[in-house]
Amino acid sequence: MKQYLDLCEHVLQNGLYKEDRTGTGTISTFGYQMRFDLQKGFPLLTTKRTLFRLIASELLWFIKGDTNIKYLLQHNNNIWNEWAFKKWVESDEYQGPDMTDFGLRSLKDEAFAAQYNEQMAVFKEKVLNDDEFAKKYGDLGNVYGKQWRAWKTSKGETIDQLKDVIEAIKTNPDSRRLIVSGWNPEDVPSMALPPCHTLFQFYVQEGKLSCQLYQRSADVFLGVPFNIASYALLTHLIAHECGLEVGEFIHTFGDAHIYSNHVEQVKLQLSREPKALPELKLNPDKKSVFDFEMEDITIEGYDPHPLIKAPIAV
Repeated sequence: MKQYLDLCEHVLQNGLYKEDRTGTGTISTFGYQMRFDLQKGFPLLTTKRTLFRLIASELLWFIKGDTNIKYLLQHNNNIWNEWAFKKWVESDEYQGPDMTDFGLRSLKDEAFAAQYNEQMAVFKEKVLNDDEFAKKYGDLGNVYGKQWRAWKTSKGETIDQLKDVIEAIKTNPDSRRLIVSGWNPEDVPSMALPPCHTLFQFYVQEGKLSCQLYQRSADVFLGVPFNIASYALLTHLIAHECGLEVGEFIHTFGDAHIYSNHVEQVKLQLSREPKALPELKLNPDKKSVFDFEMEDITIEGYDPHPLIKAPIAV
């Protein structure tokens, strides 16, 4: 994963300070590209432990067209909680302690952190066990899964972009239109978080499937390792269904940034030597991307350096 460490170095050396939506502040650069040969191992970061089960369950959530965090919570995946939780604590129905100073940056205050964790636990329990509450507060709006699987047209019809692109790969692999877009300008206001990974395109050459992602905004320390592994996994799943080998994953960035409270974590990671990449195993009995569940996807030979924690900017 030298490619990823090179990105970290590039941002630290060439980035400039830039304010951001969260108020945290970033070291930011614009325009960068990495390439990963998927034949040489699965690109799961080894300079810090990256939790593959979170990556896989989130991707399956996208593939199912789901936009409610209930599925994620059922798989012990908490990576989207803060955006849904924010909607609840800012609603008239919320009766708990004041959470107006919302955000993980505030967790440095021990009293606030205790209240936050208590209310988050209440929120998760309600999402898991109260269908009406989950429908109202667990849904994130028309985020990735909705755009991938049920894009609404001006005529009121829906387009299943993911299903259509898989069919096109099978029937017209030389097409230059093998594209799925997550960026729907009309739906952006309804999304808890507009898509950071906005568009991806497939390419078939010599029996191999490659994928290029354009990512408009990239949290280099926390988000990018997930994005790399997620789209590599998606490429493997679609190649599996289409009877192809995997080729490259190409990751192209707009704003690639390191949050100001992640700099020391990035430097620690840069001090570590990358290890051998693991191997992805897919259940050969599952033929369709849409049939895969968590137990059908495994990683073998993953021996990373220890986890490095950092706050998320909401």
